Formats: sequence, structure tokens, C-alpha cells
Amino acid sequence: MSNSAAAAVLTTADLPRAIRAVRTLLSLADIDQGEVDFEAVIRSPDVLARVLLVLPDLVWWASDGEEHGSSEAGDNPAECLPIRVFDWGRPLDRAEPFIASLGSDPAAVRWDLDAWPEVPEAGLNAIPQKYAYLTLTVNSRDLYQHEPSPDHTVHVHARDRNGDQLARVHWLAAQVGGRFTGRVELAPL
Repeated sequence: MSNSAAAAVLTTADLPRAIRAVRTLLSLADIDQGEVDFEAVIRSPDVLARVLLVLPDLVWWASDGEEHGSSEAGDNPAECLPIRVFDWGRPLDRAEPFIASLGSDPAAVRWDLDAWPEVPEAGLNAIPQKYAYLTLTVNSRDLYQHEPSPDHTVHVHARDRNGDQLARVHWLAAQVGGRFTGRVELAPL
């Protein structure tokens, strides 16, 4: 399994600001064949009900383990709370409704991009699909919902053939009024 380096470029308690930053970054990316992935910890029956309206065939399992309930077994998620969501390969238009459904429950929403295009005026080469991602952590500082937080962080994944991502990360951060904090997490792909 390979990993991608997710660099934090904006942390804010203002969720609409984080979503605007994501929209700006998506406007800079090639997303023709893009998909979105969801990971979350859902604790509340109200949040679960809202999430199921967005993703009626949600992929999940009980936080205590699959043997305590899962979508694969056909169990009722409301009887298994808290649950972990690992739902991948969804259409891009599901991202914002999912985020809006979360309340205070933590999640990571990852956009799988086709590429970060070349930016000649900034001296940046194109970054292919294998290394082009964007993640918004909601109510969590980390990609895995281990650090619940009242704020939200935008992470960019950008690596070229040489493994160097810093110039792209700094450039993307500047596009959304953020800055690279030096915080990087490895994300399995």
C-alpha cells in the first residue's frame, strides 16, 4: 500500500470558510473524473438520520468492531452507534451535503482529483492523479478523527515524480489565504 502526504494549509473554526477554501482548490484542480471518499465517526442518531438522507446505502461498521454490526451484515446502524463510516468512490456532489449533515461529529472528506495541473507562472509541474488529493477534516484536526476539535482543517496532497511537494503546497495554501504549518500526515491510498 502506498501513502500520500497530507499537508495542513488552513485551520479554521469557520466551516463555511473551510468549504470556500475547498471550492477554490477544486477550481484549480482537474476534477473531470474526480470522486469523493468519506470517513467519519457518527455518534448521534440525528446525525445518522441526516447522513442516511445523503448516502442511503452508507458503508459503515460499529466502532466496537464489525462483529457488533455493519452495513455488510445488513444491520441497523441506529442500533449500533457509535459507528465508523468508510464510504469511498462517491460522486463529487455528495461532499457538501455530507458535510452539512455532520453536526459536531468528526469526519474526513477526501476528494480524489484527476490532477493538480501545471502552473507555469509559479514554476509548478503537473501532479498526476496518483498524488493529487484534497482533504477536509471536519470537527477534527487529523485525518482519522482521533483529535476531535471545534475547528476544521484543509489538507492538500501533492507530490511530483521526485517526491517534492513543498512548492505546490505553499502555492495552494496562498490561494486560499492559508499557510503551510509544517504539519503533515500520511494517508494510505
